[in-house]
Amino acid sequence: MFVDSHCHLNFPQYADTFDTVLADMAQAQVDRALCISTTLEEFPQVHQLALQHPQLWATVGVHPDNEGVQEPTLDDLLQRAALPRIVGIGETGLDYYRVGERTHADMAWQRERFGVHIRAARQTRLPLVIHTRSSSEDTLSILRDEGQGQVGGVFHCFTETQAVARAALDLGFYISFSGILTFKNAVDLREVARFVPLDRCLIETDSPYLAPAPHRGKTNTPAWVPLVARQLAEIKGLSVEDVGQATSRNFDTLFPLVLA
Repeated sequence: MFVDSHCHLNFPQYADTFDTVLADMAQAQVDRALCISTTLEEFPQVHQLALQHPQLWATVGVHPDNEGVQEPTLDDLLQRAALPRIVGIGETGLDYYRVGERTHADMAWQRERFGVHIRAARQTRLPLVIHTRSSSEDTLSILRDEGQGQVGGVFHCFTETQAVARAALDLGFYISFSGILTFKNAVDLREVARFVPLDRCLIETDSPYLAPAPHRGKTNTPAWVPLVARQLAEIKGLSVEDVGQATSRNFDTLFPLVLA
């Protein structure tokens, strides 16, 4: 019934509990999960999870916040995107949250990396998994310039304004909500969720991070994505089953290779 559209099950937090994570997913009616690549170095582990477990799929990409890692070339992404069970490009985007004393010009490397991912998405016709933090204006501008209407995808773990959501929707992107939606102080985000049409919504955990209430502070797990669905259902005045079915259907529309 439910799909976790964004998680990191290769992370060390699950080294000793992975079988339990999968069992808990099944118990919670979480049928599938998308395992997200954040570096080329970790990609083989992410890909292996998808190869070994039929309920898991994977992406290829390098997170914008990762420095000191192998810088992806277009060919790096294209070769890996052609492998079985790879259904998306990313996690990619921009993150200026920790720029510190660096200037906008100093972050040009992030913008160039983002552009490489967009070009890979254009060539493969795979959806982008977008991360944007304190950088929405540049993120949208680069998508307009580089994407030229030929790429789509999802703004994951959305925490931006309604105006940014509207711009992302206008570009053809989906909006994914995480456990942050359940936090007491996320009043503005819940209003954004009310605004986003259900047929453009996804749900995620971003595991191991951002465990939803009442589990805040714990290691997150895909089994808790129904709690995000429950909050979204409350916002929209629907049943959790309706939201589960709709967001799963949206996932299949955005990532059609999972049905191939």
